[in-house]
Amino acid sequence: MAKIGSYQDGPTVTEQEQLDEFLRPAVKVRTRPLPYRPHIDDDGTVEDEVFLRARKRVPVRKGLLPPFLTRTVPGRVLLGFSAVLVVVLVWMAVMAVENFLNHDPHFRIESASNIQIDGNSQLTRPELLSVFGADIGRNLFYVPLTQRREQLEQLPWVAHATVMRILPNQLRVSIVERVPVAFARVGNQIKLVDGDGVLLDMAPAALAAKHYSFPVVTGIDPQDPLSVRRPRMKLYQKFMNDIDTGSEKVSQQLSEIDISDPEDVQGLVSANGSDILLHFGQDNFLNRWNEYKEHLAEWKQQYPNLASVDLRYDRQVVLNMSKTAETNHPAQVPDAAPVPQQQLATKVAKAKARAAAHPHRKRA
Repeated sequence: MAKIGSYQDGPTVTEQEQLDEFLRPAVKVRTRPLPYRPHIDDDGTVEDEVFLRARKRVPVRKGLLPPFLTRTVPGRVLLGFSAVLVVVLVWMAVMAVENFLNHDPHFRIESASNIQIDGNSQLTRPELLSVFGADIGRNLFYVPLTQRREQLEQLPWVAHATVMRILPNQLRVSIVERVPVAFARVGNQIKLVDGDGVLLDMAPAALAAKHYSFPVVTGIDPQDPLSVRRPRMKLYQKFMNDIDTGSEKVSQQLSEIDISDPEDVQGLVSANGSDILLHFGQDNFLNRWNEYKEHLAEWKQQYPNLASVDLRYDRQVVLNMSKTAETNHPAQVPDAAPVPQQQLATKVAKAKARAAAHPHRKRA
């Protein structure tokens, strides 16, 4: 084989070596894929090219505890022992705080001066302190607040009570007292009564100092439950508000009001030195009072011994005379068409019975 060329001191290249070099395949070099670049044609059409995305590495979450504590048996035993130790320490701390609060002398109610009371005007401080007699010298946190509040609200004059702890060793009591709205006749006694039908006692000196000017209410029996007395007092208040809506203070002219019959409110009023019993029914009180005032002079002139006036009927008024009158026959004063005779006789009998059952009464 002939030599193509030669060097004096280096290797020579033969023809065979040149042929082998020529026939040897080219080595392909791998390159990283190009980023995505859409191809846009001349007409504006976008052609996607297939490309490969590099995978993102998913971060590995590490636990709060080292692997030794969660993956090995000794670590788990140590972890459990630590949890039990923490629970025991917390329990001991709670018990220590509770023991301190329950037995430290700084939280003891030493005397009645540690009990603050406000809102009372009718009840005296000693009357209210009698509820807390067992709490003097007791730890503040041992006082049963709910029980003391219920005991206070059992007192007739207390409508609502609030009892609070004031650190370190005081109680605060707030009282909302009942407000009387009328006098109530209970047997031979006259007591105060509030809007819920609760009867209230008051010393005569305090009663005189208050200068109450209420009509006397009958029909409030202390033997009846509050569920019966409360609706009757609501009817009384409705009656009083209705007759006083005009310019005239009508309620001051009534000395006694009977609410024993919820369908017939009766009022006793003085007229020319005598008492007249008025039947108002259960509604439309002011109009019926105005009707009475409009015809009173006429009725008294015609019937001097007038004892009661029944105003419950829209078309007729029933007048009843006193027993000292010359005649006991009631007078019928029609406003329009009279009622049937049988019905009228029943109404007259009821009116006479009510008039006889109510002696002369004056404002308390």
